[in-house]
Amino acid sequence: MSDEESLLRDDHYRHAVTSLEHTIEHMKRCPPEERQRLRREFDSMQGMLQKLTKGRVEIAVFGEISTGKSALINALVGQQVAAVDVQGGWTKDVWHVAWEANGWRIPGLAQSEMVLVDTPGLNEVGGQQRADMAHEAAERSDLILFVTDSDLTETEYTALLTLAGSHKPMILVVNKIDLYSRAQRERLLEVVRDERLGNILAPEDVVPTSADPREVEYIIESADGTTRSEWRRPPADVGRLKSRILEVLEKDGSALLALNAAMYAADRSDRIATLRVRMRETKANQTIWSYAVLKAAVVSFNLIPVVDVLGGAAVDATMVATLSHIYGLQMSWTHARRLVTSIVAAAGWVMLAEFGTHFASMAFKALTFGYGTVLTAIPQGAAAGYGSYIVGQAAKYYFEHGSSWGPEGPKTVVKRILDETDKQSVLERLKDEIRKKLTMNRHVEQE
Repeated sequence: MSDEESLLRDDHYRHAVTSLEHTIEHMKRCPPEERQRLRREFDSMQGMLQKLTKGRVEIAVFGEISTGKSALINALVGQQVAAVDVQGGWTKDVWHVAWEANGWRIPGLAQSEMVLVDTPGLNEVGGQQRADMAHEAAERSDLILFVTDSDLTETEYTALLTLAGSHKPMILVVNKIDLYSRAQRERLLEVVRDERLGNILAPEDVVPTSADPREVEYIIESADGTTRSEWRRPPADVGRLKSRILEVLEKDGSALLALNAAMYAADRSDRIATLRVRMRETKANQTIWSYAVLKAAVVSFNLIPVVDVLGGAAVDATMVATLSHIYGLQMSWTHARRLVTSIVAAAGWVMLAEFGTHFASMAFKALTFGYGTVLTAIPQGAAAGYGSYIVGQAAKYYFEHGSSWGPEGPKTVVKRILDETDKQSVLERLKDEIRKKLTMNRHVEQE
């Protein structure tokens, strides 16, 4: 049995993998346009699945500019893998650095690895993009290192509280401890542990380090009694931090990965669902409006009254069929026409009252043998377009709720849509559209 197969027998791991696979398969079944818009989310889910099955532990490193994040990574890894700039602010992206950590592996998964993730400084300029990158790194991470070099600033404290809300294990690294005297060091750790973070982090999760110690002057005495001074840089002191990281991972390593992946899948599923609803809502509203305008034009410019009705009905049925496709459903034109009929029937006299202008205009057109088109075009077209708009909104509700009217029933739904719609605003927009078309229709101008 392979390491992956052995690990996947663990209930937590199996549940996490299943959650990710289910979400990915659900995304694959989205319409092509939605899949394209959700490409970034899809890639992130694929990446998390690969991370989980390979046992990749990600340790995200956060902190303000110049607190020594990059130097800390270098000290942990044991070589110069991240650039250190005395001016700070060099980290423009999220960097991933493999960390051997004395050969530690997740029990049962020999191919697992640990990765240190360097994030942009909390107080860097150009905030939103970098904040998004840092947020993504925090979501993916299994363990968080928060680096400071003094008592916590307001920015640090706020960021730390936010990260603590992600429910990931966190270690506060008090770096550059060599810059303080022994008394200052003890007081600083006491303030941070007890006064600032007593209810947030356990005392053992506040760890002092010296990732890039300053040079120290040594006085060297020769055999003949003469002395000379020599400046040397002491070795980095990150041993206690390494031990604490390994303690956390040794205790909860595989469980951390599984829990983090499951939380990530749940969060992404919610985000994807929200994005899909928003995309469908936008496209559905655009479709409803375009068909309302089309129906207004069809009804306005037909000389024969009966053609007004037939043409308008065809527009509504086509609109409903189009809406069904937006919501991932397949509805024939015949079934779409039946749904339109049921919506109008559910509206009853309320809907008929809205169509009063349309019927009056149609009668006038009939009496004038079609020559009343110029006089009736705007009010008749606006009324017809408004009716199509209401039908579209009702059909949208029906599709949004899984081809169901729910416990309220169609009459209540349609009535609420009518009550919530700004009729005057819709009619004015439709009238403006009709006027534009009239000015461009030379045949109407010659009537």
